[in-house]
Amino acid sequence: MITNKPIKLAIVTQFPTDPEYPYGGVEAVSVNLVKSLSEINQLDVHVVTLDRDVTSPKHYEWLGSKIHRLPRTAKNELINALFSGRDTIRSYLSDLNPDIIHAHDTYGLMVSKLDYPRVFTVHGFIHGDTLLSQKNLPWIRSKIWKQIEHQGWSDQPHIISISPYVREKVSQVSKSVIHDIDNPISSRFFSIENTANKNIIFSAAVISPRKNTLNLIYAIERLISDGHDVELRLAGSVSNHEYGEIVTKTIKEENLEGNVKLLGRINSKEIQDELSQATIFALVSLEENSPMGIEEAMAAGIPVITSNMCGMPYMVKDGESGFLVNPHDVSDIARRIKQIIIDTKLMNSMRDTSRSIALERFHPDVVAKKTYRVYKDILNHNS
Repeated sequence: MITNKPIKLAIVTQFPTDPEYPYGGVEAVSVNLVKSLSEINQLDVHVVTLDRDVTSPKHYEWLGSKIHRLPRTAKNELINALFSGRDTIRSYLSDLNPDIIHAHDTYGLMVSKLDYPRVFTVHGFIHGDTLLSQKNLPWIRSKIWKQIEHQGWSDQPHIISISPYVREKVSQVSKSVIHDIDNPISSRFFSIENTANKNIIFSAAVISPRKNTLNLIYAIERLISDGHDVELRLAGSVSNHEYGEIVTKTIKEENLEGNVKLLGRINSKEIQDELSQATIFALVSLEENSPMGIEEAMAAGIPVITSNMCGMPYMVKDGESGFLVNPHDVSDIARRIKQIIIDTKLMNSMRDTSRSIALERFHPDVVAKKTYRVYKDILNHNS
């Protein structure tokens, strides 16, 4: 494709009304990626998203990109992805007529079989998350989602994999061309000055069985029982009400009110403030691909304690930028936290390694350049 005109790019994704307050990893990635891609002169960036709070299409500019918010009528995510939302997105894209489409998460299902050059970023495995949700017949819902996701992957000509873990899963069912690119985080996380003066363990994740919140709390209780002065600060909304009640009850029954703080959902600036005073970032989830929280902590130079399964081992170098732990083993979690807080030399070494890895892999400008190269390769191949 030889042209002097900017490439008209449609990023089809969930995009927050307030970019400073994204909900979940997909929205955060979308904000960071759009911001950096908009700085590339050869791109004309359009964001197409569905919004329950609009009744007719709403258009505005954000940092040089055009945002198109379309009405979302379906409450159920499956209905939205396969029927009403899909119809709305496809009709709008036909009028927009982009040169290339970059879909994210369930929006990939909405653009399947469209006759446009396109690429799809797989952010997670809904069937796996559903199985761990402990909500409404998870086995049946997970099986349905697995079939739908696999069909969606097999249709995509190009897929961006955010982790080798994703590549492994997707390549088993799809013949797509797979491009390996990490998620981008805000550049502001790279300029955080850490002023930690006590042992604060910070975690940013929804309160849920999948995030394994209780075992992290039990690890803190064990450290306190052993005489260590530590504080756990949990940032995230409650996605499972019953589980949230158990978490609150456990904190009270174990007399941890002074040591475990539930911050609720906080914005990006507040997360940066939390990281500036944190000693360790901890996330001991049972299922993750490439958590934004780990990337942000590493950019801030914070050692990470995370699970030794799924996508997390591809992010943290065990013993160098943090520790990988068995998420089911409370003793293992507590032992590794203790190892960092009592060894200043190890902690400082992990800080330096974490920041170095983050600069190389997660900086938004690095990710945007890699993504732009994928767009050009796809268009050149299709010309």
